Amino acid sequence: MPGPRNTATRRSRGADPGHGDETPAIDLDGVTKRYGDVTALERVSLTVASGEIFGFLGPNGAGKTTLINLLLGFSRPTAGEVCVLGLDVGEHPQRVCARTGVLHERGAVYDRLTGREHVEFAVESAGSDEDPTALLSRVGLAEEASRRAGEYSKGMAQRLLLGMALAGSPDLLILDEPSTGLDPNGARELREIVRAEADRGATVFFSSHVLDQVEAVCDRVGILHHGELIAVDSIDGLRATAESKTTLTVEVDRLPDGVVEAVEAVQGVAGVTVNGTTATVSCDGTAKRDVLSEFEAAGATVETFETSQPSLEDLFVGYTTGTGDDR
Repeated sequence: MPGPRNTATRRSRGADPGHGDETPAIDLDGVTKRYGDVTALERVSLTVASGEIFGFLGPNGAGKTTLINLLLGFSRPTAGEVCVLGLDVGEHPQRVCARTGVLHERGAVYDRLTGREHVEFAVESAGSDEDPTALLSRVGLAEEASRRAGEYSKGMAQRLLLGMALAGSPDLLILDEPSTGLDPNGARELREIVRAEADRGATVFFSSHVLDQVEAVCDRVGILHHGELIAVDSIDGLRATAESKTTLTVEVDRLPDGVVEAVEAVQGVAGVTVNGTTATVSCDGTAKRDVLSEFEAAGATVETFETSQPSLEDLFVGYTTGTGDDR
């Protein structure tokens, strides 16, 4: 696979930028993290622009949790620089955390506290004067505010953790598997919240295995594999870089003898499968016209056809085929 492309412009690191300037929200430079003989991250460099929704992908064991822990100051890199919101995380972990909202994959609620008490605590910790009821309403828990969190379903607990992450209108939101336990309505509401946060100027770092969610909201994605950042680009950019194939589905009135072989011989065609009078052709985008011409030249009438590009899931599989042990 081709090496990573990082389309964001690297900017100089500031000492303590104000809101709304052009300092990157996340700036990693040659970050390596080792645990004894195990290398969890290897020379990772990444810039996430302020206000961007950035999707962070990787198979289990790729090093995603390690990188998130470095962003939050929970651990320090073996080598390289980690800057968040213009601050060196190692030197200013508390200042970074004060401006960052986090929904961690391993986050947990306290069974004996109500939903309201959880959010009140988050608001107080953020030094905010927000109305906890408004936050609970935003994540769909206003009617469940007085219930103890121990009575919540997994999806409700996830909504509560999201509401806590939103407290204080953070400059950076780190969402680690945020759609866990959410039903389709909850996932849709999550996407709406993510877009709204970006619209107000927040940066969203969105780590997820649910690739449809990432594809629906993210400006760019980064793919981490075996501790190395192997690709960074928009989804369209990843498609172009991976030289991925287009799927052309052709419905004809009949399949004349030899037409499948003729289509397979077209330059840029990778394969043809047939189901009745429907042919599915994997090909380069530039080969579509020639494919249709071959059907017509053989005497078939093309009744309908449609094309589809590979999904983010297809691209992800292509980039990460062959995963290693967990890190």
